[in-house]
Amino acid sequence: MFPENFFWGSATASYQIEGAITKDGRAPSIWDTFASTAGRVRNGDTGEIATDHYHRWREDVALMAELGLGAYRFSLAWPRIQPAGRGPGHQKGLDFYRRLVDELLDKGIRPVATLYQWDLPQALEDAGGWPDRDTVQRFADYAALVADALGDRVKTWITLNEPWCSAFLGYGSGVHAPGRAEPVAALRAAHHLNLAHGLAVQALRDRIPAAQCSVSLNFRQVRPLTGSDADADAARRIDALANRIFTGPMLKGAYPKDLLEDTAALTDWSFVRDGDLWRIHQPLDFLGVNYYTPTVVSEAADGGTHTLDGHGRSSHSPWPGADRVAFHQPPGDTTAMGWAIDPTGLYDLLRRLASDFPELPLVITENGAAFDDYADPFGRINDPERIAYLRGHLAAVHQAIDDGVEVRGYFVWSLLDNFEWAHGYSKRFGIVYVEYPTGTRIPKASARWYAEVARSGVLPDEPGP
Repeated sequence: MFPENFFWGSATASYQIEGAITKDGRAPSIWDTFASTAGRVRNGDTGEIATDHYHRWREDVALMAELGLGAYRFSLAWPRIQPAGRGPGHQKGLDFYRRLVDELLDKGIRPVATLYQWDLPQALEDAGGWPDRDTVQRFADYAALVADALGDRVKTWITLNEPWCSAFLGYGSGVHAPGRAEPVAALRAAHHLNLAHGLAVQALRDRIPAAQCSVSLNFRQVRPLTGSDADADAARRIDALANRIFTGPMLKGAYPKDLLEDTAALTDWSFVRDGDLWRIHQPLDFLGVNYYTPTVVSEAADGGTHTLDGHGRSSHSPWPGADRVAFHQPPGDTTAMGWAIDPTGLYDLLRRLASDFPELPLVITENGAAFDDYADPFGRINDPERIAYLRGHLAAVHQAIDDGVEVRGYFVWSLLDNFEWAHGYSKRFGIVYVEYPTGTRIPKASARWYAEVARSGVLPDEPGP
């Protein structure tokens, strides 16, 4: 049994579900531009309709209530609220989120708002994007605006979701929007995202004194392929670029020395200015943990192989300063994404985070899996693989709690099948099936299973429904 105060929720992201990309004054985001560019997204899919959550939000909240979920983590679409990325808030955009939050509260569901999940206003990218320092101030202004509008309703806030993806897939490998492949720009973007996080926390707390503030990081549980010193060093390099580039400044007030040394041939980090690290290092109420699969690496004598790092193929690496690192497919079963299923990675990660930051509670802000789901002749969606995945990872969370790790809650990714970034609609992560193009919602067997776990707080001995 999980602790009595442990909370259960689901998570989504604005661009992946909302659609209505030109409705009520919303301006283009970098993902609108990226998805409309030939060859960027599988099958030429876009977020133009997505799951049409913008029009079906009441139905989706009713689904959450039916499943007995106690919390919902959603992201706000910056270009819906500030179409140009600056200036006053757009009231029609803010009103959409006011209505959504009011409905959640009416159903007894705790709203957890994420300020940024990758949909930067295109106008700000045209001005330089995250590698440009001015974007940091634009984000701080946006955070203050949103806090003023929603702070009377929302008390729990996530500043950024997976800034590693924003920086290194968006500006390093180019497999995500805005599709740039510039290693130094990726490092600059990472720093500016860190700084934006810190300023956003300050803005939220200035306006909402009781706000609970956090960030969601997609941690890599990095394992060396062998016991050699060379493979251990490869793991260290990836750990620095994936994890410590964010936890260092955010939680310790400094970038790791080895990270600076590994990337010295690319940059002197002079974009870090006096006072930046203090501004980034803001106290947090909990740490958001996103986990899907472990990472296995080794030394690569003749240059690294990055196509097995789980984030898409590119001739450009998302790992600046780690060119002599090769990635390897972990053993065992995989999801439809090709990601190895290994709950021990989550357990090891939670133990490590508790050891490194013992004063900071943890929340699983994303965990889930894509499988090739389909409706049977009776319209049912049976997904025993997902149930087994969720049970295995929840068992890892429970074991960590038993071992003294303070984990306060769990958000399954995702509530709905949706637009899965560069994979378009080809990958299904939802516990609720979405029939394209009608948008019909059908709870999968995993949704019913998860609802029972959330209701009882008890993890069944067997993974089946």
